Amino acid sequence: QVQLVESGGGLVQAGGSLRLSCAASGRTFSSYNMGWFRQAPGKEREFVAGITWNGAATKYVDSVKGRFTISRDNAKNTVYLQMNILKPEDTAVYSCATSGSNWYIGVRPHEYGYWGQGTQVTVSA
Repeated sequence: QVQLVESGGGLVQAGGSLRLSCAASGRTFSSYNMGWFRQAPGKEREFVAGITWNGAATKYVDSVKGRFTISRDNAKNTVYLQMNILKPEDTAVYSCATSGSNWYIGVRPHEYGYWGQGTQVTVSA
């Protein structure tokens, strides 16, 4: 079993930056592909970024390409999401999750197993 705890959210002005962290417990963290999702009020959960177990490949939703970067440190059991040039539409609760498969980076929530509680990101105009 894996437990995930996100941190790093907060309130930031448009154009600013935040770095989210997702700390995982459990010895098998390095064997999982990982993903970041977000959910804004009244909207469905949306895939933001994903990374393979070894960090060799990443995937992003089009709206964050060039602004967000996902990375991981398996020695620290942590995955990160560096968010730059933030926009008000990035406001949401951001959650990390472990993928159910290491063959591809899934983009749908049901392809992920363990989830963290999420961290709020609010971008003011």
